[in-house]
Amino acid sequence: MNSRKKFLVTGIVLVSLAAVVYVNRLYVFQYSLGWFTDLTNPRDPNRPVPWLAGPEVTQQPLAKRPPNIIVILADDLGINDVSTNGGGLTAEGVPTPNIDSIARDGVRFDQGYAGAAVCTVSRAALMTGRYPWRFGVEFTPTPGAMARVAGALYADTDNLHPVLVDKEKSQSAKSFNELGMPASEITVAEALKASGYHTLHIGKWHLGSTPEMRPNNQGFDETLFMESGLHMPVNSPDVQNSRQDFDPIDKFLWPNMRFAASYNGGKWFEPAKYLADYYTDEAVTAIKKNRNRPFFMYLAHWGPHTPLQASKADYDALSGIPDHRRRVYAGMVRSIDRSVGRVLQTLKDEGLDDNTIVIFSSDNGAPGYIGLPEVNKPYRGWKLTLFEGGLRVPYVAKWPGHIAPGTQYKPPVSNIDILPTVLAAAGARLPTDRVIDGVNLLPFLGANSPPVQQPQRPLFWRDGPYRAMQEQGWKLIVSERPKKDWLFNLNVDPTEKTNLATSQPEKLAQMKTRLKAHHDPMPQPLWPSFIELPIAIDKTLDQKAKPEDEYTYWAN
Repeated sequence: MNSRKKFLVTGIVLVSLAAVVYVNRLYVFQYSLGWFTDLTNPRDPNRPVPWLAGPEVTQQPLAKRPPNIIVILADDLGINDVSTNGGGLTAEGVPTPNIDSIARDGVRFDQGYAGAAVCTVSRAALMTGRYPWRFGVEFTPTPGAMARVAGALYADTDNLHPVLVDKEKSQSAKSFNELGMPASEITVAEALKASGYHTLHIGKWHLGSTPEMRPNNQGFDETLFMESGLHMPVNSPDVQNSRQDFDPIDKFLWPNMRFAASYNGGKWFEPAKYLADYYTDEAVTAIKKNRNRPFFMYLAHWGPHTPLQASKADYDALSGIPDHRRRVYAGMVRSIDRSVGRVLQTLKDEGLDDNTIVIFSSDNGAPGYIGLPEVNKPYRGWKLTLFEGGLRVPYVAKWPGHIAPGTQYKPPVSNIDILPTVLAAAGARLPTDRVIDGVNLLPFLGANSPPVQQPQRPLFWRDGPYRAMQEQGWKLIVSERPKKDWLFNLNVDPTEKTNLATSQPEKLAQMKTRLKAHHDPMPQPLWPSFIELPIAIDKTLDQKAKPEDEYTYWAN
């Protein structure tokens, strides 16, 4: 074949290949992140985590040591998934006795709020004790590949309101790994480390994946880092999967997520078993290694976040639940509660229980896109909305000898309060060079003296122009899309059924002024939003939308 013919054949092949790629562009884009991950980060088989060991003997009596601190955070766990709050799954064989025991032995916060209705922003609030929009963290990072296929992914959804995609912004956005919390922020781990604590992170981070943003540069001595998003390999004989064909995000997750972890920024490897159980095994080992020195552990579970995957053992134990999706989700909740129980038992076995603060919560409410309408009952809304269902979360804590067993705490609290509270308990210094929005809750819990009444204070939330505040039982939500205000008196209407925006114009004006005063001085977000999704407030994603349904838009 002469050179001219070779050139012609090559051209035909390239054109044909380009045509095939174009015709299958959705498939290519939808799978591209997973393929890129396989090329850049192949996974080694599981290997032991070399946790650093503390002293062989304690340097001072346990009673004179600062308390150990463990924060256990579930991901997308609804308030009604925990039986101490109502027990949506209790009747189906999934109570949460171990999470409940923390409330029984300590305090249940009746109005426990996440710092945001979505993960990254909420976790930044927990880590810093600050409203994250003070330092530009306003949206949860989204891979640019997700934006490029969002229009096609959502094309077949039965929704009255369109998904809005700004492709220009998505093309110019930084890479997913570069979007996160600035290293200049002072985390609870940094403050505790400066006071002599050994600091450990296990699980999800979602606050950036560059070396500057990862846990080792944010105050953690050790990190067992969740590198991707599978709870177990999809084809494992030990897992049960539930795919939500009605959810476009779910369609993106399955082909792109992998089963992977790393230790202290090293090479990726596969966890040894179902993720929640693996993290728990490692948490137990790390507690034992550090029994003779003060430690702070941030155990950040991935469950029950999608993709919905339960261990086969948990799934098989719930044969009384006929619906497959509900059974998988219930198995995931079961694994989180079991993890809490194993951590609590290890503290007892190691003689650390009396001198350890344990806090359990969730990063936001459960989402509507899993198609389980009862997870946030009795509250309206889901993850991604600023209604109570998106913001109220399970929130319990215990510190034997300092918090009276069975305390029910009524005033609203937020995960911004964790940093100032645990720093006070540890005798650690609170940062003084920046605004700390959270408050130390110990005086109000009677930790060191008879409790005093918590002063009234507002709480704020923000997602672009979609914003909310709560003060003295009044809740305001403002939205640009749709252009609407919601005003509720939670003292008499905690489930936000009656919108008082029209009937209470003076109160509405007063709260809008307060909301504006809080948000106006804030800086621009560190990265733009390039996807806006419509979220039905009272329906799950699999339920058919009607024109009269209330909705909001979530910017990401």
